[in-house]
Amino acid sequence: MALTGAQIIARALKQHGVTVVFGIVGIPVVDVAEAIQAEGIRFIAFRNEQSCSYAASAWGYLHQQPGVCLVVSGPGVVHALAGVVNSQVNTWPLVLIGGSSETRLEGAGAFQECLQVEMCRPYAKFSARPQAIELIPAVLQTAFRHATAGRPGAAYIDLPADYIQGSVAADLVPAVRPAAPAYAQADPAGIARAVELLRGAQSPLIIVGKGAAYARAEGAVRALVDKYQAPFLPTPMGKGVVADSHARNASSARSSALRDADVVLLLGARVNWILHFGRRFNAQAKIIQVDVHPEEIGTNVHVDVALPGHLPLVVEQLTAALPGAFAAAPEATAYVRGLREQAQANAAKQALKYREDAQPMTYHRAFFEIKQRLPADVVLVSEGANTMDIARTVFDFESPRRRLDCATFANMGVGMGFAVAAQLTYPKARVVAVVGDSAFGFSAMEIETAVRARLPLVVVVINNNGIYFGLDSEEYGVLEAQGRLPSTALLPDIRYELVAEACGARGVLVRTPRELAAATEQALAHDGVTLINCLIRPGGYQKLDFAWMSK
Repeated sequence: MALTGAQIIARALKQHGVTVVFGIVGIPVVDVAEAIQAEGIRFIAFRNEQSCSYAASAWGYLHQQPGVCLVVSGPGVVHALAGVVNSQVNTWPLVLIGGSSETRLEGAGAFQECLQVEMCRPYAKFSARPQAIELIPAVLQTAFRHATAGRPGAAYIDLPADYIQGSVAADLVPAVRPAAPAYAQADPAGIARAVELLRGAQSPLIIVGKGAAYARAEGAVRALVDKYQAPFLPTPMGKGVVADSHARNASSARSSALRDADVVLLLGARVNWILHFGRRFNAQAKIIQVDVHPEEIGTNVHVDVALPGHLPLVVEQLTAALPGAFAAAPEATAYVRGLREQAQANAAKQALKYREDAQPMTYHRAFFEIKQRLPADVVLVSEGANTMDIARTVFDFESPRRRLDCATFANMGVGMGFAVAAQLTYPKARVVAVVGDSAFGFSAMEIETAVRARLPLVVVVINNNGIYFGLDSEEYGVLEAQGRLPSTALLPDIRYELVAEACGARGVLVRTPRELAAATEQALAHDGVTLINCLIRPGGYQKLDFAWMSK
């Protein structure tokens, strides 16, 4: 019995427990997709390689196993490189499989010939082409191991056309033996030093990063917070590891918490632009950092105690070694009381924004109308500049991995791919993508993908007519006539809901809070795809300020 290369790769994926593959087919990978389907693996065909690579990237984050993406040679791999880089920067496991030109034609100007292995190598933990058809399973096994071991990341496998269509005897193909994960605790001496600092802290702060969400550390982190009773601050994708409703959540007093903390415990949180490179930390604060990647520890800040290891195990070590709360009566400390008062004051200011009746709607009013109607187990996908940044302060989460956004790499266009992956992950939950109009433009045709895959997504396009800020029809016309139309401007009031209708989805145009409320309720009751085109205040022509990236 002979097996084709396509059958070999499909069987190897099946043996690794793969249930879904994202991709776009064409020459030479059509045979691979058909072999994958023959193995009972679901193939989700996208309209753009960037989107399917983003879907695979999000799948890896949500499952702790590599998301798998299949694309054609040359331009297909070039486009899918977006997801490879996104996974590598976010440290999520992904395996990209790309077709390539026949080996005998390499260097001859073959169809879509491209140095794909070399192109992916700088942005992946592993990038290789099997040396023979029968070695495909071994290379796949190595790719999966690299993608998941230690700090997760991306891997690339190159499949030439003659490998895909060629065949070898089945008894020459070795069986796949997936590697079991290996997890490590921290050095007990380091745990002892960390506990000494935590016991002496007067105003400790726990920062919970998306690494804690990926590592499934919610049980351990919640136990630590409950025992130690320190305020905690989640990063945007760390939300829900400890419930946002927890009394020690300091999100609404973020600046004060960072400024006043005398001991900071970093749990799977990198000190990068999301945490202002540590420049807003108390300069005298002692830093304890827990991370799976030893080389990450100490980036941008001096770390007093380094605790490399698997986050749930290390947090369990800390919790077991701590005698109890950081103070006899944490609620009564000036530190906790001050954060609570600051949070209450900020919440009152936020509540006023929720009640603004001006039309067109503001971001805050639109988000408030949506928030009130979402089920408790909603999965929210958020992308866009202002849309994502403001939404972070509005929507609350009680469970981890229920909020997906542009994350560390901050790339636009991830929304629809992330939403598809999330709906496949949580088939019984509602997935709601709240996306900016510019961001939606990167992947708008994936509405058709969701309709075809029968995934009941709710997509709300926050339409302000531009990138960051837009123009109303009158201002747009004036500036266009003067030749001063800003580069951030999009056409006013684009009818995105009609695009959705053309793809088989429900489309709704809303301008008022009442219309948005009704449309949201109807979308959540509908068993198919709904796109709500939500027109909000454009904002007008403004000078953009990017100082937040370095402060």
